[in-house]
Amino acid sequence: MATAFPTSDEGPLQLRAGGAPEGFDATLVLQEAARGDGPVLHIARDDKRAEAMARALAFFDPSLPVLRFPGWDCLPYDRVSPNPEVSAARMAALATLTAGLSGRFIVLTTLNAATQYV
Repeated sequence: MATAFPTSDEGPLQLRAGGAPEGFDATLVLQEAARGDGPVLHIARDDKRAEAMARALAFFDPSLPVLRFPGWDCLPYDRVSPNPEVSAARMAALATLTAGLSGRFIVLTTLNAATQYV
């Protein structure tokens, strides 16, 4: 099931898809990316699904850039510091976005990462 909701009269469409079999959801994301000339944001449920989505996107269209924005691997105010690789990946994704990446690309993140403060 996929439904398109216009965000404004002239603005881009927001596509919400639910109940799509795993693997087919990647084709939905790629179809949405093919419609426009800007970025597409995909928020996966968790890291496992984000990794599966990244593999599927690389399989179906290896030329399309996928920008990964992972969530922290620790809780706020936890005594354990975040993994340096996770911190580096988050900073690299933010630096790429602020540098003005243009054209078609997909930002792939998780619900956890999308709801954390930046």
